[in-house]
Amino acid sequence: MPRAIVLNPQDNVATLIDTGEAGVACTLQGEADGTVTLRSAVPFGHKVCVRATPAGGDILKYGQVIGQASKNLEVGDHVHIHNVDSARGRGDKPGARS
Repeated sequence: MPRAIVLNPQDNVATLIDTGEAGVACTLQGEADGTVTLRSAVPFGHKVCVRATPAGGDILKYGQVIGQASKNLEVGDHVHIHNVDSARGRGDKPGARS
């Protein structure tokens, strides 16, 4: 069973510490308990949504905003550049951090 770690209780994403396949339950560790069923394959080091997040909603990791959802995210969705607008290193976006 793949594992993912939640680094802060406020986070709405967990980082996979094992590769996970679609339809497989992923065990949450760290600041969360339970499992999340992966809706698609998620590579090692990528994120999975652990709380439903609307389009435009903040993506939280380490208790910090790292981006905004570019579409509605459901629990178990692979969270990466295809559905998140990064808030880091963006000089064109007010409030972006480098």
